[in-house]
Amino acid sequence: MTRTDASADAPPARRAPAMSPEDRRAQIVDAAIPLVMAHGVAVTSKQIAEAAGVAEGTVFRAFGDKDAVIEAAVTKYLDPEPLREQLRRIDPSVSLDFTVRQVVSALQDRFRGMFTMMAALGRSGPPERRPSSSSDYASIVTELVQPELDRLRIPAERVAPFLRLLAFASSIEVFQASMPIGLDELVDLAVHGIAGEAPAGEAPAGEAPAAAAPEGPASATPTRKEAQC
Repeated sequence: MTRTDASADAPPARRAPAMSPEDRRAQIVDAAIPLVMAHGVAVTSKQIAEAAGVAEGTVFRAFGDKDAVIEAAVTKYLDPEPLREQLRRIDPSVSLDFTVRQVVSALQDRFRGMFTMMAALGRSGPPERRPSSSSDYASIVTELVQPELDRLRIPAERVAPFLRLLAFASSIEVFQASMPIGLDELVDLAVHGIAGEAPAGEAPAGEAPAAAAPEGPASATPTRKEAQC
């Protein structure tokens, strides 16, 4: 067999299917996200290309350099809209316990992913917050708890920051190392608290106890002697 014949019998080189530039960039970014979380800035353009199923040159044509791919991957991963969409899909007719469980679980997944991503990149501090991010999240959660307003001991708009704080703290590994707190326990705490109703005569936490009533009958106005004391 001649060299020409062998070339004719060889399978053609694999080419990436035709895509718009935007779709190609999205494909590469989606492939890069888990690699960036695993390797940080040490990820190679070759790894990204192989994961995306394209030639390495395609990566450079789409982004220019590896750093641009990493930044695009981080930006997409930290986008809060997928979380908000996940929360919007929660059925508001389900029980409050189930709603709180879904919200806390989604927040925990997001926080843990964010911590992993930032650690892989060697970055510290919270990522830049988008102006509408917190307000949109709060509005969604407030709407979810509307059917249970008669059960709430706090204003509905305070539920969202409270659940976010619980999810954030419980997503930090060092806090969970010595005495882990599971999702069921967190949900029970969020919905039912750490104690039942306060006994009669006992002030709720954070409130000063009522002044004790004076013993015996009290006159409407003090006597002269009392006024001098």
